[in-house]
Amino acid sequence: MLIAMTTDGDVLLRLAGEIDDLGARLARVGTELRTVQSETEPKREETPEQAEQPRTAQEPAEQPTQEPAEQPAGQQPPQPQQPQPQVPQQPHPRYFTDPRHPQYQAQYQQQQYQQAQYAQWQQQYRQQYQQPQQPYRPYQPAPKVSLAERLGKEGAGSRLLAWIGGAVTLLGIVLFLVLAIQRGWFGPVPRVIGGAVLGAALVGIGLRLHRTPAGRTGAFALAATGIGALYLDAIAATTMYEYLPAYAGLAIGLLIAVGGLLLAVRWKSSLLATAVVLGCVICAPIITQGFTPQLVAFLLVVQIASTPVQLRQSWPSVAVATGIPPLLASVCSTAFVGLGGSVANTAAALAAGGTALALALIVTLKRPGDAAGLALLAVAPAPSLLAALFLPKTSAVIVTASVALVLLGVWAAGQWFDGWTGELAGAAGLVAALQTTMTLFDGSARSGILIGEAVLLALVALWTKKQVALFGGMGFAVIGGMIALAFDVQPTLFFVVRERPDARLAAAFLVALAILAASITLPWVSHRLGLFKAASENVVPWLFAGVCGLYGAGAMVLSGALLVVPGRSGFLLGHVVITVSWTVAALVLLIRGISAVNLRVIGFVLVGAAVLKLVLFDLSALDGLARVAAFLIAGLVLLGAGTRYAKLVASR
Repeated sequence: MLIAMTTDGDVLLRLAGEIDDLGARLARVGTELRTVQSETEPKREETPEQAEQPRTAQEPAEQPTQEPAEQPAGQQPPQPQQPQPQVPQQPHPRYFTDPRHPQYQAQYQQQQYQQAQYAQWQQQYRQQYQQPQQPYRPYQPAPKVSLAERLGKEGAGSRLLAWIGGAVTLLGIVLFLVLAIQRGWFGPVPRVIGGAVLGAALVGIGLRLHRTPAGRTGAFALAATGIGALYLDAIAATTMYEYLPAYAGLAIGLLIAVGGLLLAVRWKSSLLATAVVLGCVICAPIITQGFTPQLVAFLLVVQIASTPVQLRQSWPSVAVATGIPPLLASVCSTAFVGLGGSVANTAAALAAGGTALALALIVTLKRPGDAAGLALLAVAPAPSLLAALFLPKTSAVIVTASVALVLLGVWAAGQWFDGWTGELAGAAGLVAALQTTMTLFDGSARSGILIGEAVLLALVALWTKKQVALFGGMGFAVIGGMIALAFDVQPTLFFVVRERPDARLAAAFLVALAILAASITLPWVSHRLGLFKAASENVVPWLFAGVCGLYGAGAMVLSGALLVVPGRSGFLLGHVVITVSWTVAALVLLIRGISAVNLRVIGFVLVGAAVLKLVLFDLSALDGLARVAAFLIAGLVLLGAGTRYAKLVASR
């Protein structure tokens, strides 16, 4: 507000100064004009008394009044007009320019007094509103505070001691419960009641200390310790003592966790909320004696209890503290404990992944681009996909396909999510779809389906303008191509003549066709989406795609020839067709590439590949009529291509 007033005041001051300057200039011009007029006309004698007399306004003449005429019946007589008061003209101010005139000195003194008053008011205004200019100082970053300096601040040591004491107390309660079971102290009911009383007492003391500002730090630590003790007591009563059924223990744990987090919201402390969550989840594996499905269930209860907090507060630490432990416990339960394949473990893994996904979507809806929510979304499918590896084929396909459908649905609904939420869900869904394909198919069908899915994803990327689908298609194509090179379309197909089953040749034909389609579709879509530049600007990706396309086309022709003519005859026929087809394709590309640089570059590359094949392979591998046919046909096609291309270039 002060800055705005200062700015307006400066503007008014500048405007007032310009007006005064303009008035002074006009006064000087008037003075010069009067001086010139007084020199050209004869001067009249005028006494000071006559000069001081003002000009009086003339009185207006009285208007004669007329009698109003009679009006017909039914009409009101006109209202008489009220005479308008005449305002006498004020005499114009007169400026005296002759220094010898008595009024000139009074006028000059009045102007000097006004200027002095204006200068005094201007100085007072500047002193009151205008801020003094500070000297320029270069930017200096804030000094880093070391850990020793932080601990040396007043109150830092007390806070650290309070939280360490709470953690040690909570660990002592856990160890006491375990030792009581091992030594047979008391019974299940006294142990449970004693733990509940201790936890409630700690929470009560924390509530009392929170009333005074000096005891807030101790109140937070005591409350977090008490809530953690109550939650661990509920876990012990359910899993160790089996005093409570599972559903009752989970319900009591949910009430305790919700109460602790709502207390943190009321006290507006994210530190307390994080401490409550960590106190409930860190010591829980000790109570459950390892990573079990029951542990995952109790950790999920804490995660569900944090949902109201995520809706009301922006606390990323709470999202991480509640989201990661259930996923980690589920992974450990599946991979290391040896519970993989059981129904309880699979259900716990699916529940952990679904709850983490729901919490991540809630966080990203409230805070788009939140790093904690995105990280939770990325790792949410991990327990389910890992658990599917230990299941039978049918069950594993159902689990992975369900995860893929849910994540791809989130990706399709990406218009309701900001930031990277939709893209990250799509990437995770494609990973689940990849695992589903790898689990469902085997043999030659696996590579063919993967490459076909790559082509489909490229078309989806072209339609939706989403690069995640394009990158997913490239990943599918790479994995499918590597499997095809290893098992289905091996390089030995081009060099070794041997008997191959018709089923294997048919599978190789289909896989080679998929490779050719992917080699054409993926670079074309990448260029349309701006990921790849034109071949004249960046030839490397186009050259790689061309090599893959030639490999696929050659394998398709050769396997087809072997299907039609088995044995060496089919092998020779296939290589002749490959060489001729390459030269024909080069001719077509060169003719179509007269006005398109990309096609022309690909055509010349294909011509070079055909010539290299003729010299390096056909000359040594083929024999007899096959060699002659390959050279004659390829030479005639290249000759015709050169002649036709020269005519087209000349005609342009």
